[in-house]
Amino acid sequence: MRDRLDARTRDWVREIRVFESALSTNDILKEAARQGAPEGVVAIASVQTAGRGRHGRSWVSPPGNLFLSILLRPEDPAILSLLPLAAGVAVAEALGVEGVDPRLKWPNDVLVSGRKLAGILAEASTGASGVESVVVGIGANVNLQRTDAPEDLREAVTSLREETGRTHDVDAVAAAVLVRWTAWYDALRVDRRRVRSAWRERSVDWWGRPVEMETGGRRLVGVPRDIDDAGALIVEMADGSRLAVVSGEAREIRPTSS
Repeated sequence: MRDRLDARTRDWVREIRVFESALSTNDILKEAARQGAPEGVVAIASVQTAGRGRHGRSWVSPPGNLFLSILLRPEDPAILSLLPLAAGVAVAEALGVEGVDPRLKWPNDVLVSGRKLAGILAEASTGASGVESVVVGIGANVNLQRTDAPEDLREAVTSLREETGRTHDVDAVAAAVLVRWTAWYDALRVDRRRVRSAWRERSVDWWGRPVEMETGGRRLVGVPRDIDDAGALIVEMADGSRLAVVSGEAREIRPTSS
């Protein structure tokens, strides 16, 4: 894996740490950050034994899929909440080259036909001066077969292999993600609105339809209208007021047949 990846990522100027097996690539880089590692260090594992998504949920991590994390030390705190959106655009573009049409679901899911293809987990570490580092983790189902997933998730997930009927080169996908991430991270530091617009263009088509949200320990129902410049989901409530949801989860409310 090391040699193949090196050949595909010659333009990546930072260190890439490759592991055959790791508990979590995010945890590897959080420890590296504590030890003073610079921005741009990458960790990639062939297998994760304790991969996780948001809210501590486990992430299915068998071989043949992408488990990648990037260490960041952003100087502008205004871009912190937009990092998952920028990563989502980068991942969607990279996976799109493989023959699928990914859509982005706020705040961190990459979907195809309503099923989860990839996810993003951004974890910040703070110190006396504020946020000192952020690790952006990316997990993508490249060659996952649904039978590899827990039974209760099989209808909710998909992979490049499931969608295209062929196996895919994980190293090529990793290299494409890093190339696209470089472009969108640069864009984020120069023009945050460009990232917002790109994310919106690739978003799932749920605008104007009711969603249920869990945020700050509350469960709310509203209609998503837009994403603001800080990456918050703008939701119209039943009384006509608008709420900026900074973090949480949202799912579309679909009518049930009688």
